[in-house]
Amino acid sequence: MACRSALILGLTEPSCASLVTALPGWLQRWNFIERARHERTLWDAFERGEPIEQLVEQCRSAVAAGDQSRAFELEVWTTTAARIRKIEALMAKGSAPSDN
Repeated sequence: MACRSALILGLTEPSCASLVTALPGWLQRWNFIERARHERTLWDAFERGEPIEQLVEQCRSAVAAGDQSRAFELEVWTTTAARIRKIEALMAKGSAPSDN
């Protein structure tokens, strides 16, 4: 079933996924579900041992080549990769929160 909002926006293939990519960037940032989905994708890749920086660079290359539908994904992945590496560094140092 097509998203009614997609029909209103005049998308040729109305679906919820195409609706999200048709939204302006500032509005996509407020779409917490879409942001969480992109974050989870990168976390899953990290947990599988995939090189997340390489995935981010592939996404960056796709956006630079004109695939603007991945621009929001790149934004989320860039910040998520930094968080993953920060958490990884804290874990390596053995910095655990105190129980106080």
